[in-house]
Amino acid sequence: MTLAGERLTRDNARFAAQLGVTDVVVNLGRYRQVQDRTPYLDGRSVGPILGDCSTEALWDFDYMTEIVRMLAENGLRIAALENFAPNFWSDILLGGPDRRQQMEALKHLVRDAGKAGIPIIGYNFSIAGVWGWRRLPIGRGGAITSVFDSDGFDAQEPIPDGMVWNMRYRPSQPGAKLVQPTEDELWERLAWFLEELVPVAEEAGVKLAAHPDDPPVDRLRGTPRLVNKPEKYDRLLALVDSESNALEYCIGSLQEMPGSDIYELTRMHARSGKIAYVHFRNVKGKVPRYEETFVDNGDIDMAEIVKILRDEGFSGVMVPDHVPDIQCAAPWHAGMAYTVGYMRSLVGNSHLSDREGKRLRRYSRSN
Repeated sequence: MTLAGERLTRDNARFAAQLGVTDVVVNLGRYRQVQDRTPYLDGRSVGPILGDCSTEALWDFDYMTEIVRMLAENGLRIAALENFAPNFWSDILLGGPDRRQQMEALKHLVRDAGKAGIPIIGYNFSIAGVWGWRRLPIGRGGAITSVFDSDGFDAQEPIPDGMVWNMRYRPSQPGAKLVQPTEDELWERLAWFLEELVPVAEEAGVKLAAHPDDPPVDRLRGTPRLVNKPEKYDRLLALVDSESNALEYCIGSLQEMPGSDIYELTRMHARSGKIAYVHFRNVKGKVPRYEETFVDNGDIDMAEIVKILRDEGFSGVMVPDHVPDIQCAAPWHAGMAYTVGYMRSLVGNSHLSDREGKRLRRYSRSN
């Protein structure tokens, strides 16, 4: 399970443990809200709306260790730390004057993560980040879920000055130029990022795991996307040949890419040993329009994904990702409980023969 920001609490750690979860992915950022989120939450505007990270202090060994200990009290381990705060690496993404200073800080963070026993750091090398969703009641039974439809809004609306990843990392500056790098420039920045940071990660015993673009369009908010096609994951891995250059493997994002075969992709990357951990998510449709679904009613046969991971010897963790809200007093908790239960059933039944597994899936769908 992923515990991020305000959800990274003792109560939610106990909730995870009660579901049988043993490993969690954490996001340590606790960001100030500076914009009214209501229009996004009720489906009138696109998002997500995140906030202001400009005062976020670099996560250090003491802070990470405090979180490790809190989770351990409930029998949980940290499988991965996910997403740097945008103000930690804004100039690395933007090619700005402070990129060297920010890189030295990231190296310190990676070393501290290794010392704290955190084996993976997930990241998404993107300027626009995740943006363009609408939260609409179109999931099964009217559940609220995320929908991307590039024809329904201006997908090239410029990013406000002083922002990356929908996050304000500094105040806006009057007359600032729009952020619109070329694709080649962004790949050059990624190559420098990996060349600098992967050797440090190797020494620290940490893997850097790259998330594909979501949404995987060619351009978003006037900026290029890096891993918006399946073959671009191969290009990223080829930049630095190291076990510490790995994949935060998002089933949903890869399925959203036009022309992708999620089963063959999963088999190939699992066989290569490059998958650090898996975002376990189902979707309907592909770019330019798709919707996120409950884990059991999208276009992907998730049981087949588990079978492939089993057959290819994958031994990392899988985490629920972008779970629709279930209408009740605790929408997030209910959605997570349902998804974790379904995943535990798939993993528990992965020892069945192919014939038995197909019969079980047919029974599940018919009921």
